[in-house]
Amino acid sequence: MTPIAASELILDKRGAIYHIGARPEEMANTIIIVGDPDRVKVVSKHFDRVEYTLQHREFITHTGYIGNKRISVLSTGIGPDNIDIAINELDALANIDFDNRCIKPVPASLNILRFGTSGSLQKEIAVDSFVAATHGLGFDNVMHFYTLQNTEEEKNIIEKFKQHTGLASGNVTPYIYSGSSKLAKAFSKGYHRGITVACPGFYGPQGRILRLSVAYPGLIDKLTTFSYKDYSIANFEMESSAIYGLGKALGHHCISLNAIVANRIAKTFSTDGAKAVENLITQSLAVIADTDF
Repeated sequence: MTPIAASELILDKRGAIYHIGARPEEMANTIIIVGDPDRVKVVSKHFDRVEYTLQHREFITHTGYIGNKRISVLSTGIGPDNIDIAINELDALANIDFDNRCIKPVPASLNILRFGTSGSLQKEIAVDSFVAATHGLGFDNVMHFYTLQNTEEEKNIIEKFKQHTGLASGNVTPYIYSGSSKLAKAFSKGYHRGITVACPGFYGPQGRILRLSVAYPGLIDKLTTFSYKDYSIANFEMESSAIYGLGKALGHHCISLNAIVANRIAKTFSTDGAKAVENLITQSLAVIADTDF
């Protein structure tokens, strides 16, 4: 097998992968990803013990244990471009031999769980509640750079979505991928279910108007009213589409769990977003600790 070139698999002087700054033994097979670097310690304070603490740029990693279960929590920063870095490098840590730079013959499958915040697109999904995404639907372009075939159901959802929103032609080409059915079963009680839309920005891409007008006025209403069979758009944020797409392409199990801090339909915002996130963390860690993934 041909070794991967130094320009493609970039390692630092201690043999850690370039952006995350971790070596393979420093990362667990169950990984929680968070956007905010400060949220890493909010998660790891619940660990029974911490084995490794690492930091490089916005990528902070704490690896430790809850009981006998080894877990890592990694901050990614905001946006699908950072997710492209994080998921590819997590996969490299698990599936590439750093000594000979060759892909391992037997692939490892990771459990990757996003703990995030998002805005609800359904009035009944109130602030401070939680959403477990069935699918990640992207307005970004990350997955357009990779080859991954959709299932027939995914094709049907995205075609109907394009027709409903008027995005069948134009500058935005949405895509969709489903999350892990295995992880979805574990996070069913106490979580709303629905499609999570991921946007490549916070203002215009999410329909917010400050001083600039938007190219797709009325898009929020179209997201709220979209449905396909039992699926509807539950919420939107900025990472889930790339997590689901890259995770599926690489053979990992991914789920995006979000605390709702804003309801864009009811025009409400959480009075204590930090508490909502803390509640998401404690509830979701309890599921992880009690579930044999």
